[in-house]
Amino acid sequence: MENRTRVFAATGLTVLIFLLVQLGALALVEPFQRAGYQQTPDPSDPMNSLVYVGAILVMTGVMLAIMKLDVEWLLRGAIIFTSGLLSWYVFSVVVPAWLVVEVGGAPVNLVALGLAVAVAVALAVHPEWYVIDAAGVLMGAGAGGLFGISFGLLPAIILLTVLAVYDAISVYGTEHMLTLASGVMDLKIPVILVIPLSLSYSFLDEGTAEESEAGEADEDRPTGDATDASAADGGRTRVADAEADDETEVDAAAETDAEAERPGTGERDAFFIGLGDAVMPTVMVASAAFFAPAEPLVSGIALNLPALTAMVGTTAGLLALLWMVMKGRAHAGLPLLNGGAIGGYLVGALASGMTLVQALGL
Repeated sequence: MENRTRVFAATGLTVLIFLLVQLGALALVEPFQRAGYQQTPDPSDPMNSLVYVGAILVMTGVMLAIMKLDVEWLLRGAIIFTSGLLSWYVFSVVVPAWLVVEVGGAPVNLVALGLAVAVAVALAVHPEWYVIDAAGVLMGAGAGGLFGISFGLLPAIILLTVLAVYDAISVYGTEHMLTLASGVMDLKIPVILVIPLSLSYSFLDEGTAEESEAGEADEDRPTGDATDASAADGGRTRVADAEADDETEVDAAAETDAEAERPGTGERDAFFIGLGDAVMPTVMVASAAFFAPAEPLVSGIALNLPALTAMVGTTAGLLALLWMVMKGRAHAGLPLLNGGAIGGYLVGALASGMTLVQALGL
């Protein structure tokens, strides 16, 4: 019963974090648009999606090169800087302009800037799980809102579909994210969401990947005392086994043979879910709220029926993903999450009176 309660609590926390990211993105849609933060000159252009996918492939190669050259501090610094930048984007539109100064002819909200710097500093000096999760929600909401107003309905659908296919290939096919996984987890940066299963769990107390027993992995790998934890970065979710008193390193190619030896659900200390798993379906939610010609459901927040059902579809995909991960197998996250978001959006769009052509953004 205690083990079941722990798993239910972790599942509930995961769902809550996803909802906070999506609700945060919806709250930021209109402020971002008014602030001129739209990232593409023509949000309806499907080429935007292909350019973004290309950027992801390039960044993956850059990250692998950084780790091969053993200069991971560059990657950690870049991610922390990006965290501060995204936080500043968010704070700049939600924090009242109590103290504004002119910098280079442009007004700067010093309070928003100070809060963004505080986020970056906290990640640099004390990357405990609650710091990483809080920063992850802030970053996820900001990224989801920015891309939501920058990708129209068709580009958003194309983006999520292509990334879901790429995710499946990288997890079930090439498995080229294994090298990246080891380094990213060791850096303790907010490309993951850490879901503890016990109040005593500490992400800071975990050892390095070299000291842990490797498990099913794709882009991230838990370290130290984290036992049988699920993780993903950029949408790739996996289960990893790690026991602090076990010195054996399990090769990724032997994972199928070792599957029977994986610890049970009750032995897990934490789950690790990639921040990209939360951000990508949120792009569909925010895009639906901003671009779908449907009546808003709530005053003061960009939420209509297509966006709401996209959220429901994402949650359904997340629950299915967590159930599969509990079985002790590696699974790509984005096929279920993006598929749920797109499917839920289409149901809501048609139910709101939109034609299929309108729903697809054609």
